[in-house]
Amino acid sequence: MKIVHVVEPFVSGVAVFVKLLVENLPNDQHIIIHGERKDVAPAEAVKKTFPVKNVKFIKWRSAQRSINPKKDLLAFMELYSILKRLKKKNLVDAVHLHSSKSGFLGRLACRLANIDNVVYTPNGAPFLLKGASPVGMLYKALEKIGSALGGKVVCCSQSEQQVYLSLGIKALNINNGIPVNKNLPQVNLPKGNRFRIVNCARITDQKNPWLFNEIAKQFEGMEQFEFIWVGDGEAREALTSSNIVISGWIPEKKAHEIVSTSDIYLSTSNFEGLSFSVLEALVFKKPVLLTDCVGNKDVVKKGLNGDLFQSAKGAVLKIMQYFNNRKMLTVMGEYSSNYCKQAFNISSTSSMYRNLYSGNNLVA
Repeated sequence: MKIVHVVEPFVSGVAVFVKLLVENLPNDQHIIIHGERKDVAPAEAVKKTFPVKNVKFIKWRSAQRSINPKKDLLAFMELYSILKRLKKKNLVDAVHLHSSKSGFLGRLACRLANIDNVVYTPNGAPFLLKGASPVGMLYKALEKIGSALGGKVVCCSQSEQQVYLSLGIKALNINNGIPVNKNLPQVNLPKGNRFRIVNCARITDQKNPWLFNEIAKQFEGMEQFEFIWVGDGEAREALTSSNIVISGWIPEKKAHEIVSTSDIYLSTSNFEGLSFSVLEALVFKKPVLLTDCVGNKDVVKKGLNGDLFQSAKGAVLKIMQYFNNRKMLTVMGEYSSNYCKQAFNISSTSSMYRNLYSGNNLVA
């Protein structure tokens, strides 16, 4: 089967998602039409992480992040031209659109190119960040218009699916998945007796670094506690607390080492699709303390592998509870690992997408 992936943000979680699908569907041919965000990672660097045997890349040169009618028209025309050319060469059995910009422009382009087998995965509903603001309302309107153009909306968590259903948009759910049999990293990072709290993400509005900072500030002057943000981003200046270490962009192996040495994984996101970093924390047998938001709430079994919180005070209370009961963290970590194997296994995820590409019915 020839599967065409359209990806505007060819970085972070979306790039991980596409890479995992390509790796776990090795008997299919994958063509990736991609944009580039050089401020995060050059496209050439991302491409080097993919297998070489069953994937080809086409650069979507005019694609860009923000909404700009003139530039978006150029991006649409370029994408339509690429898809039309691929179809003419009989290289399109299914088109998978990843993220909101690709989802809207891609569904319009597929409609005009008479491509019917289209799947759209938002991987984080864009209107959730802007809420009831004019921009948020615009994003909602675009999602509704996009759904009318055809294709299947496939959310990556049940809570994200419920958000789309509440807008009157028919949506299916296939959980994001990761390899669940990873070997734990061999770590030589000294930690001493410190209680290490880690987050791994881009430092952006969506990830709410201000809340992370507010939580960390409650522990300033308490040398037993250490906060690490693995990653970097435009909102880096929000992390001012003296007990926060910002790693910057580091190799994946090093990031995994840091997460694996943590006592708990802390996410302060405003919303998620279903975070791959959180899923990796589960694989690494870590309790997770996450904001009670779309995407995060699907990962937590309260009190068994972690907890949800709604305020900095709530997070601080939970951290103190974990600190004073360290023995419980091992048990919670084991539950995290087992739950990930059960609910977020990439083998199941890729198999369900393969069925969807093939036109088989999928139960939501």
